[in-house]
Amino acid sequence: MERSLVLLKPDAIDRGLIGEIISRFERAGLKIAGLKMTWPKKELAAKHYTEDLAQRRGEHVRNLMIEMLTSGPIVAICLEGVEAVEIVRKMVGTTEPKAAAPGTIRGDYSHVSFKHADSKKMGVYNLVHASGSVPEAESEIAVWFSPEELHEHKPGYTKHTIAY
Repeated sequence: MERSLVLLKPDAIDRGLIGEIISRFERAGLKIAGLKMTWPKKELAAKHYTEDLAQRRGEHVRNLMIEMLTSGPIVAICLEGVEAVEIVRKMVGTTEPKAAAPGTIRGDYSHVSFKHADSKKMGVYNLVHASGSVPEAESEIAVWFSPEELHEHKPGYTKHTIAY
């Protein structure tokens, strides 16, 4: 069993896609272990978008992502399931919305390109963040949730459908 972090970003909240996106994860059999809505402060967003991002993509990109993440409320979700990190990433689609395949969350609900975001000097509004690896998920979940906010439970319907 793995856990993965998903953040529904301000553009997903603004567009009223919370229920639609969460229901897609639930229909795939992923279990919600933690869920909350918050309006992150810059310090929290900077803990999420670490210096590692600045090293990989540049400090300018990191600052744009922090600005985007703090521009409105977000919904933080800790999902749990068999190979959850890979499943969630596949469901979300590639980071650049215009390149995301139809059937993915980004492919179905967004279309912005890196080129457009760069021309507007803004972060890429791509609806969701999803952890990229198990170690990344573990550190990101710790940024957004305290241990008391995460719950282990086995829904009754899983007894015969998914071996948890």
